[in-house]
Amino acid sequence: MAFRTILTVTGPHMGDSDLKLAADLCDEIGAHLAVLVVAIAAPPPVGEYAAVISEDWLKERQADEKLLEKRVAAVSAFLANSALSADVSSEYPEVGWADERIGRRARYADITVIGPELLAGETLKSKVIEGALFSSGKPLLVVPRGARPTLKPKRVLVAWDARLESSRALRESLDMLTGADEVRLVMVDPVEDEHHHGQEPGADAAAYLARHGVKVMVDRLPSSNHSVADVLRQHAVDSGAELMVMGAYGHSRLRERIFGGVTKSMLEDQSLPILMAR
Repeated sequence: MAFRTILTVTGPHMGDSDLKLAADLCDEIGAHLAVLVVAIAAPPPVGEYAAVISEDWLKERQADEKLLEKRVAAVSAFLANSALSADVSSEYPEVGWADERIGRRARYADITVIGPELLAGETLKSKVIEGALFSSGKPLLVVPRGARPTLKPKRVLVAWDARLESSRALRESLDMLTGADEVRLVMVDPVEDEHHHGQEPGADAAAYLARHGVKVMVDRLPSSNHSVADVLRQHAVDSGAELMVMGAYGHSRLRERIFGGVTKSMLEDQSLPILMAR
């Protein structure tokens, strides 16, 4: 689908580099930029000293809200100096509800973009990723430091594993794939049976893309004792891909956190922008 609204998220202690990145992407495709400023509320005091420190806690929250207002004003000034169609909103959620609040806002955008500055953090980063992927129904574009993101890529790598999440990512990126010069549908150790990749792994997905006019080729790669994430990263470098498209969290979040997984690995070590959906 075509992206008409791009959402990016910023915090009180962040600069404007991620905003500029998102603004450049909007300018590239003529999209509206929505900016959400988020400050996660300080948790309430607990235990026997709660009554003693409750006043300090209230002061801390008041200070947070002032920082949030200051950041909203700075973002508004940034947007006012741009010719883009744009809007800014803010949230001050408790940590346990932050992902849901962010995801709710992301439902009104076509894609959420996370830049290097947000990726350098921890709590807000994880809440934006989880909110976008689990609470919005929309894709997420993650841009690492040093990358040159574009929503009109010429060479794209699609990580295909025949799961529902991969199918969703394929559909969400279809407009970009159609405009690319080269799309590589990549499978690592594909399983050839009717419950996985079929008798000819990748053939059905490639045919689907080809009917939309996508210039697609199929790459079936052995892992050779390497992780799937490492194989995908290396193949992206070897093929000169500008963007990777993949389904996210084929396993549960809890399982990925405990045992690891391709999604977790790709988020921790990126070599190029990645569009994720689930």
